[in-house]
Amino acid sequence: MIQTLMQTLLQIDQNILLFIQEHVRQEWMDGFWTAITHLGDAGMIWIALAIILLIPKKTRRAGIAALIALAVGALITNAALKNTVERTRPYEAIPGLVRLIEAQSDFSFPSGHTCASFAAAFALYKTLPGKRKIWKVLCIVLAVLISFSRLYVGVHYPSDVLAGALIGLFAGWAGWKLSK
Repeated sequence: MIQTLMQTLLQIDQNILLFIQEHVRQEWMDGFWTAITHLGDAGMIWIALAIILLIPKKTRRAGIAALIALAVGALITNAALKNTVERTRPYEAIPGLVRLIEAQSDFSFPSGHTCASFAAAFALYKTLPGKRKIWKVLCIVLAVLISFSRLYVGVHYPSDVLAGALIGLFAGWAGWKLSK
């Protein structure tokens, strides 16, 4: 039963990735999605934003919440799950799938880029002062773009991204709560 479920999930993941490659990818968009995916490398865009937010007193709590969220997400995703699950990257397992960026040095499940993006974005959404509504929305939009980019460039399965988003939301919630 479990094995059948896992095989079905793998088939859905594979079909989605091949659909993106065949019907969504366009040469003129490749540079955009590659740049977006690299914004999430090592969570640097989120770390930089959090550090900037530490400077003004009005946004200091938001910066702290984002840094806590990033740490919680990294511990769950990169320190625990990736090395426990050891899922190979889709470009290594799906015949015909072409990656658009360099080979990744770690395992696939869950997506660390997605986890970091949702962790920071959710923490910031909850803690940025109310007058900064547009910044809250932009953080969520950037998190979604970075997450989708991982599928577009062919380095994650959709289930990796979904798991990364869920873990990221939990980590963002933890960052928000722990920053109080």
